[in-house]
Amino acid sequence: MAERAEAPVITLGGKGSNLSSSSLYAIATGLARVSIDSSALDRLVAASSKCCPPSINYRIKLSENLTLPESRAFLTVAINKLLLYGSSNVRTVLPVRISEVLNYNSKTLEFEPLYCTEDEIFVLERSYAALHGISAILDHEFTALSSIVDAVAAISCEAARADVAAFNSMDSGDGFSSKEEVGVASDMKVLLNGSKLVGKVERVWFSKIPKVHGSWREIVKLVHSKVRIELNSGMKLANAECSAVRSVLLPLYDLGKCSLSRAKSNLESTDDGDLQTTLGDLFGGKCPRSDSFTDGFKLVSELGLEEDHEKFVHEVNVLLGMVWKIVAWESITGFFALEGVEWFGKSEKGVDANGVGNVKAEKKSEKKKKKVVLGKGTSVIVQMIKDRLQSKGGGGIGGLELLEKWVEDLLLFLDPKDQDFGSLLLRVKEIVESNESRRLPKLPKGTRDFAKEQMTIRKKAFSIIEEVFERHGATALDTPAFELRETLMGKYGEDSKLIYDLADQGGELCSLRYDLTVPFARYVAMNGLTSFKRYQIAKVYRRDNPSKGRYREFYQCDFDIAGQYEKMGPDFEVVKILTELLDELNIGDYEIKLNHRKLLDGMLEICGVPPEKFRTICSSVDKLDKQSFEQIKKEMVEEKGLTVETADAIGTFVKERGSPLSLLSKLKLEGSKFLGHNGSVDALNELDILFKALERSKCIGKVVFDLSLARGLDYYTGVIFEAVFKGGTQVGAIAAGGRYDNLIGMFGTKQVPAVGVSLGIERVFAIMEQLQKDQNQTTRATKTEVLVSILGDDLTQAAELATELWNARLKAEYLVNKRVMKHIDRARESRIPYMVIVGERELNEGIVKLKDVEAAKEEEIPRSKLVEELKRRLNQ
Repeated sequence: MAERAEAPVITLGGKGSNLSSSSLYAIATGLARVSIDSSALDRLVAASSKCCPPSINYRIKLSENLTLPESRAFLTVAINKLLLYGSSNVRTVLPVRISEVLNYNSKTLEFEPLYCTEDEIFVLERSYAALHGISAILDHEFTALSSIVDAVAAISCEAARADVAAFNSMDSGDGFSSKEEVGVASDMKVLLNGSKLVGKVERVWFSKIPKVHGSWREIVKLVHSKVRIELNSGMKLANAECSAVRSVLLPLYDLGKCSLSRAKSNLESTDDGDLQTTLGDLFGGKCPRSDSFTDGFKLVSELGLEEDHEKFVHEVNVLLGMVWKIVAWESITGFFALEGVEWFGKSEKGVDANGVGNVKAEKKSEKKKKKVVLGKGTSVIVQMIKDRLQSKGGGGIGGLELLEKWVEDLLLFLDPKDQDFGSLLLRVKEIVESNESRRLPKLPKGTRDFAKEQMTIRKKAFSIIEEVFERHGATALDTPAFELRETLMGKYGEDSKLIYDLADQGGELCSLRYDLTVPFARYVAMNGLTSFKRYQIAKVYRRDNPSKGRYREFYQCDFDIAGQYEKMGPDFEVVKILTELLDELNIGDYEIKLNHRKLLDGMLEICGVPPEKFRTICSSVDKLDKQSFEQIKKEMVEEKGLTVETADAIGTFVKERGSPLSLLSKLKLEGSKFLGHNGSVDALNELDILFKALERSKCIGKVVFDLSLARGLDYYTGVIFEAVFKGGTQVGAIAAGGRYDNLIGMFGTKQVPAVGVSLGIERVFAIMEQLQKDQNQTTRATKTEVLVSILGDDLTQAAELATELWNARLKAEYLVNKRVMKHIDRARESRIPYMVIVGERELNEGIVKLKDVEAAKEEEIPRSKLVEELKRRLNQ
């Protein structure tokens, strides 16, 4: 082709420069010219001055199976590989000649024979340039498709009036959704923000958009990272594998199938019957059919098992072309489903040479067309499609011929090789990215908002918890949300990696508190206390993977006793407090699993675990409530270096579980291995005292003696326990605690023994909310007793009357509105028991109407008697 001065120039071989997939794609599709960096040519000249003369008459051959862009991609990679080879036997002649052919030949890439060195031929034939070139084409189109398919799917959501509630529930903070799925859902919400069309029709191929598109995004990023490396690797690192491209097949297939389903749904949603029929005929004839697409997928999948990698990526490119055509058809059917009345009206009546339609017909179609409100993002894309069609004009044709022309124009518009495609892709990215700072707000993973109904439950629960703690003589304590990092590190064993570190702002390294126990120990030591019984209800933070009932920010409710007391007295009290908390919160059936750290250490020593591995093995055993023993055994043997015999010995112990006094008696029988271990004997004696005290307090029925309970935190030294909910809501442990006699001493000069319990209140809330839902209960969010209803617009009357009630310590709200039903609806919605209604007549006569909302009865009383009457009724 003639040289295109306006085409951008892409330079290869520059120092520190890399060839990208997008640059290669521009060259491959003829949208950019190739240039070789002068310094790279100089390096070749300097090296080749010492090489042997070329001896082989060689013609570069291009595979007949490759498309023109694929061949151009092969040659571009070949140039780059020649520049990277670094041999004295590679000259400037060959890369310069290839670049000339690329720049001056558009449709025929023909090479005259050229004398080459063996190294040059080696690079051309053994660098896998064709494989990597086609992979780069795929990489570029994969990435573009990730953005375009979201925008097209958003248009389909509106065309089909789809229910998109699934997009809102993707990031609930439970960690069940992948990062890319959440990202797709978020981008879809940005595109559809403000739309009045979505939210009516439930269909699986719309609700699956985040999952299907998210999986696609995830695999595309993997392909991109692999291709980028291969494009710029020298011959020593050249790789003929295409595993990354192979892994894209199933996500690509799912993407195409769902897009095809949405395109068919768009056709069904087209209001104009004639348009639906005409467009349907075109769709059936030109859009890839489901069976042919499936056959193509099967063919490529079979090729993926063979060794011809170049043919495989070529066929993947063919399959990708089918997906692009399907997505383009989805956009076409979506556009005409939304704008069909106006645009099909033009095709029926015809347009002039400038693309202007019959004015009367257009006005008529405008009258018929109902005004639709598209999303802020989709409206921009739809307008771009309109502009595209208008810019192409009609050429004086009409009817089916014009509709066919528009379809062809839009198929080109959604072709990545089209010159205008880049502007469409850029605009789609701008729509999403421009909303980045003001995009629809979302919660960080592992956090929650609590609405008024939930806050009512929380306040009630906190009130119960505080009452139980204070009943046992504890005083409240509050500590900072962050501590010095050195205070927190090393206290939690392997869990220390979950600590949130803060940026250094003042010469101190700080971290968010992981729990409330270590800050409590620091406080006791810092203030020189030797005895302290306290409670604290506050948020803690863990850099964890969120899951159901597991958060990164959550409340803990702690009760701790520090100091010297009668043996096992504090241990008994904290377990007793835990039973009182769970009984009075009325969440349902639960059990408290209990063990002793000294007994656990004795068990590990008896089994042959080295002392330095006690804590890490405890961390493994602690997972037995979530994983099978076989999984734990594999971890202990393969990752932590135990012998199979030692792991099996641990298995025989951790299966012991039962009634506290019964199992304790069994472990104390003559011949028990624990009796030969001093620490274990101490533990058994302490548990004997504890279990008898719990029995006398009538709460031992809730306790289970469980040797598998390990509690991974490093600071425990004695009794350890955790409470597990046994109802339908699966949330894991809801409370835990134990004795930690050495922790306080780490921060001061005195060893102050301590024991505590921590209630995981967030999980308790989850149970309470589910119980309320199951029982069809509703929570009254406010405590308002009286609604002051002023019928009119006189705020001063509301201010005077409401203040009178507030001064009398009555809980009151006011509403100023002329419509009586507004007041009644407000009272009913908020479940306010009484209304005080004041209109013009009541003002003139010095009375008010006092309405019992639930009974729907009202009576007139003197204004001066209002407070007295309200107090009487509310006290009753």
